[in-house]
Amino acid sequence: MLRRPAGVVGAALVLVVVVTGIIGPWVAPHDPFSVDNPSLAAPSWDYPMGTDALGRDILSGVLHGLRTSLLVAASVAAIVVIVGLTVGMAAGYRSGRLDDVLMRGTEFAQVLPRFFLAIVVIALFGPGLVNLVVVLGLTSWPLLARVVRAEVLSLREREFVEAAKADGASAARIVGRELLPNVVPSAVVVVGLLVAQVMLIEASLGFLGLGDPNVVSLGYLASQGQDFLRAAWWVAVFPGAAILAAVLGLNLLGDAVTDALGRRR
Repeated sequence: MLRRPAGVVGAALVLVVVVTGIIGPWVAPHDPFSVDNPSLAAPSWDYPMGTDALGRDILSGVLHGLRTSLLVAASVAAIVVIVGLTVGMAAGYRSGRLDDVLMRGTEFAQVLPRFFLAIVVIALFGPGLVNLVVVLGLTSWPLLARVVRAEVLSLREREFVEAAKADGASAARIVGRELLPNVVPSAVVVVGLLVAQVMLIEASLGFLGLGDPNVVSLGYLASQGQDFLRAAWWVAVFPGAAILAAVLGLNLLGDAVTDALGRRR
């Protein structure tokens, strides 16, 4: 996987984004909400990424914004893994009527417009990370469920599964010990791509001013630079670059893992 240049770049970007998001708030030089700094100060030693129109330090905002994006992405990923794996494994292994019911529910959830549904939920219940995580988590699992189901349908006819059945293994043991380990690599790829989409949706909502006002969002930071692109380019460029690095890294790494899995098969 890491023999490909794209895979190396993707892994490096993801590593930098994750580490920065974790330790960023502790190393941020200023409070991201503080307006005591000079307004629209250009990047300098004191303010490496400059300040915005209100005097807020952009570097501190980006560091906190990355943490927000990672928190939302990780929470959504946890919901997606739990629901997607459960539905996909059950539908693929049991098949029959259960498969039909689960797949019809999956198809219904898959056609829901996540972005606009998130806007509706925010409009009805107010902005907040919890509302965003719940709506994105409950609408992002169908793709994982379908991929897992397809993998299980292929694997359940393999010799090692038949051997486990012949030995008297229970369905839970077959699913947990025989099928799940072989499904995980493909599931990781899907979850990685979904995380990139979630980060883009979270940033887009922040850009539109629909994010949680109590936390810093990369999208919100980028939106503040719209009126200053010529006079203060750094206000929009640095938050936008952080979003680009995160999404690009996840996509490059996902493509590299997909190619590696394809070669093994």
